[in-house]
Amino acid sequence: MAAKGANDIADDDLEPLADETARQAQRVVAAYAEDADECRMLLSMLGIAPGGRGE
Repeated sequence: MAAKGANDIADDDLEPLADETARQAQRVVAAYAEDADECRMLLSMLGIAPGGRGE
């Protein structure tokens, strides 16, 4: 387990990402991904996969 630093943010302090911001981030990831599998993996890792936000 990693040590907690002074700049760590608790999960309770995070706010949900706005839908438009998530869509913009999805477009950027898709533009730079090597292929569809990499795009899906990166979107999932970032927590912005389509349908993964309760859509």
